[in-house]
Amino acid sequence: MPPDLRAARERLCRDEPWFGLLYANPTARLAGAEDLALAMDAGGVATALTFGFAFRDAGRCRACNDYVLQAARDAPGRVVPFAVVNPADPRSACAEARRCLESGAAGIGELMPDGQRFALDDGVLDAVLEVARAYHAPVLIHVNERLGHPYAGKGTQGPEEAYRLALRHPENVLIYAHWGGGLPFYELMPEVRAALHNVYYDTAASPLLYDDAIYRHAMAWAPSKVLFGSDYPLVAP
Repeated sequence: MPPDLRAARERLCRDEPWFGLLYANPTARLAGAEDLALAMDAGGVATALTFGFAFRDAGRCRACNDYVLQAARDAPGRVVPFAVVNPADPRSACAEARRCLESGAAGIGELMPDGQRFALDDGVLDAVLEVARAYHAPVLIHVNERLGHPYAGKGTQGPEEAYRLALRHPENVLIYAHWGGGLPFYELMPEVRAALHNVYYDTAASPLLYDDAIYRHAMAWAPSKVLFGSDYPLVAP
């Protein structure tokens, strides 16, 4: 996140409810490019897929994208930029997605359905997914488990909604964050596995949600579909 937005933390917490849920606590870390580089060095990470916060406000998304694109130019091959957009404003989101993809972004996301006020199965994502298909770009989307303990940032979009989205857009490469809320377990059903042939899962925030056995189980039946994710700066890589 660029320095000016980090410095405006209190105002962002008031203006952006989802940001406030996650960062109203002053101990919750915000990070810049220099912090990311240090964390990568400490964790032995060679390359990081990197993106800003998925704000509702298009101008803030653009500011995050400009910052991440510059970080990628400053550290080529080390920082891989993705672009945050708000699909609830399709015209602005599509224009920003195209701008970033033509400027070197490797994909779109992470998109936050609850934070940006859309659902995975209400058609709001259709326009952005069409742009992603045109550029052969993956789309990273926040999905969480619907069961278990409540926590700041736990939304309403779970594996069922994520599955329906994949059914409607089988040609899109989709990355579902946080294990897709448990969706990979349903890939033990042959028809589900076939339908999710273009879906991948990241491991972000796993230590906060699951027993370590999840790695063993998921890798046993979907080794090519699991992508390492940390949820930095919430969780160090």
